[in-house]
Amino acid sequence: MRDKGVSMRGVEMTGDVLDGIDENAERLQALGLVNETLGRLDIRTVDALRESGVMHMLQPAEFGGIETHPGDFAEAVLEISRLDGAAGWVAGSVGVPPWALASADRRLRDEVWEADSDVWIASAHTPAGVLLPVDGGYRLSGEWRSVAAIDHCEWVVVGARVVGTGDADGLGYSLVPQDDLHIVEESGDAIGLIGAGSKSITIDDAFVPGHRLLNHNSIVDGTAAGHAGLRNPIYHIPLSTIAPLGITAAVIGMAEGALAHHVEAVGVEGPVEEHAAAEIRASRLALLDTLTASFNRVLDGPIYPGMRARARRDQIAAARRAVRAVDEIVCQSSVEALHRTSPLQRFWRDAHVGFAMVVGESKTVAP
Repeated sequence: MRDKGVSMRGVEMTGDVLDGIDENAERLQALGLVNETLGRLDIRTVDALRESGVMHMLQPAEFGGIETHPGDFAEAVLEISRLDGAAGWVAGSVGVPPWALASADRRLRDEVWEADSDVWIASAHTPAGVLLPVDGGYRLSGEWRSVAAIDHCEWVVVGARVVGTGDADGLGYSLVPQDDLHIVEESGDAIGLIGAGSKSITIDDAFVPGHRLLNHNSIVDGTAAGHAGLRNPIYHIPLSTIAPLGITAAVIGMAEGALAHHVEAVGVEGPVEEHAAAEIRASRLALLDTLTASFNRVLDGPIYPGMRARARRDQIAAARRAVRAVDEIVCQSSVEALHRTSPLQRFWRDAHVGFAMVVGESKTVAP
């Protein structure tokens, strides 16, 4: 079960979230090394994220959320990530499932949020499991790797292949409570994002009631929201744009954090630093511009596959550009800046691992 920290206290607007991040900035920054040492988020980091309300930004207002523009969510993740990459990665990962749950069966939304509107939901979209239809639902088995912040989440969205229906390509996303899965301890062995607490999980023949299965095709193409009667355009944006959004923003935020620490260490902003800053800013603007284009398009109807693919490519390109800027920064840094206690080397490692996972996530949810 998740750690019991503080709950969100009346956060109603995006401005409140950004203020909350700013108020906790010193704490989030100071806990970066602590998170990495623990191999998961320290409870004080968890509390700071809960206090900020970032996990509620894409959650429907009906269920205690803020229901804000995804661009605002990306901005919040960017700000957290420039303080600590692991905390930003968790915000970018755990902040997205409420968006997907918004289009789910009403029984599922009630089941999850009526009990606790502050609940955290992890995600593992890779179809690494098997769903076997049975009376009333499915039997689910599988193993999913690198599930961020799973120790702090009460539910997880997992991808699986539906078998036994005559549809060889049938896919589904199931919402599974933590009690129905096993966390594989000591499985988070990546060289970066260690503080995010990403671990493998296994599920062995768990029963998934039919209402806990999210329709794969409609959530991928963005039509699930219409079927659920949701009017807010943010829920009509395709999964292929929203799913990588938070973690892409996290990578760009890490680049901003790396630049800030480098400039503070060298004390000047020369041509290299200015070029890196321009590249990172361009990455941020490209990410937000892509999202704005998708938002504006859904006002007129579903987004066609070509535009979905382009948005996905643009997100990857933005993250790649930011990571290259971090490499440029590191090449100009001193040996001392790469000591294990230095935030710069942690941002460098986190950004590279994060970018690899952005690419993988984008392929998983491709249109």
